[in-house]
Amino acid sequence: MKVIIVGAGLGGLACAIACRRENLRVIVLERSAEAREVGAGIQIPPNGARVLEQLGALPKLIEAGAIVQHVDFRRYDDGRILSSMPFGDGVIEEFGVPWIIIHREDFYRVLLDEATHLGAEVRQNAEVVDVDFEGPEVVLSSGERIAGDVIVGADGLYSRVRDLVLGTPTSPEETGDLAYRATFRKEQLEAIDDPHVTELCQKMAITSWLGPDKHSIFYPVRGGKEFNLVLLRPDNLEKGIRRVQGDVEEMRESYVGWDQTLEKLISCIPSVTKWKLATLPELQTWTVGPVALLGDACHPTLPYQAQGAAMAVEDGFAIGKLLGLTQKNFLESHAGDDPSMSTREAAKNTVPAVLEIYERIRKARTTRGVRAAMMNRKVFHIPDGIIQRIRDFIVSYAGVTRRSDWTWLFSWRMRQVLYHDLAGNCERAFEAYRRSLDQE
Repeated sequence: MKVIIVGAGLGGLACAIACRRENLRVIVLERSAEAREVGAGIQIPPNGARVLEQLGALPKLIEAGAIVQHVDFRRYDDGRILSSMPFGDGVIEEFGVPWIIIHREDFYRVLLDEATHLGAEVRQNAEVVDVDFEGPEVVLSSGERIAGDVIVGADGLYSRVRDLVLGTPTSPEETGDLAYRATFRKEQLEAIDDPHVTELCQKMAITSWLGPDKHSIFYPVRGGKEFNLVLLRPDNLEKGIRRVQGDVEEMRESYVGWDQTLEKLISCIPSVTKWKLATLPELQTWTVGPVALLGDACHPTLPYQAQGAAMAVEDGFAIGKLLGLTQKNFLESHAGDDPSMSTREAAKNTVPAVLEIYERIRKARTTRGVRAAMMNRKVFHIPDGIIQRIRDFIVSYAGVTRRSDWTWLFSWRMRQVLYHDLAGNCERAFEAYRRSLDQE
């Protein structure tokens, strides 16, 4: 079978790798002139790392990134540590794989190299403007038509394929938050000559300052040679503007009165980009016929649970696994038939049903992820007062693993997110579908 993936982002490339590992033909169409990822640092939590391990990419990602040893939550004004959660070996023991921090470009490069190494064709300057659901085939802006058996819309928050699947334009909804993103070289931070900044730079840790209406995140990338800082605050961009070059002075004024260590980090930023944070209303469907959506095209999320890329990678894996099972089942069922028969002849009947399985096993989980990120936004941004003090007290006893969590509830909740047998879910769902066909 031939799979056409629209969009060469992290989810699209993970889908390409998953499909190639199932011996499916793959072409990835990217509208930009250069295959690259925009942004700074990114976290790969254990559920994402487990999928990437099954795709064969985890060792290279660990080599390009780093394993998180601690996550420290600090009070916004004085920098007091509210909780220092041990990760490292405890996370590996609990979930089987580490929690990784990595530069987005390095993450992207590992997936792109793996996809092309496995034989996926990745084309730049290939903008998809229309989809023929009957073909199925995609139509490029050049007029070229490319036919396949399955079309995957992995083209992000402003997805063209989503509009075609739904039959109407669907505009993202502004969340009311924006993010400043910046990266530093280690030498820049050492030049500050501040013991608290130096201490931060020596730790393979994620540090987050929690304050009223805002929070910030700081961690190393590229083995501690660079550092990533994200500042999240209420949105003041005009409606419809997605991203602009930010005003450095405005950014600094936004965090006056915060921890002096954070203020010193902010003072080093020579320029900054403002990113509007947007999401979508819950979609009624992700699939129509042989066309499916994945990642931000169908369930974009706020970056308050480190799950956006992980959920997209899970989607890509699920599509590849289910299509691989479809192809394998066809070949086994028709082993003695006319050798001129192919899975392509059966695809038009089976692919829509298999993609519905994909939607069914992914939609509830991703919906919970999106809602949990929205809840974290409220928890992180509580104003000063009694409720904030209660939050701080609970956080001080919380841990991501059962061994480190005195509340027991926090680690239970995190286990539902971070320990997920996606491959088993796909296999069980496909087997139930196969048995239903046998009974007809």
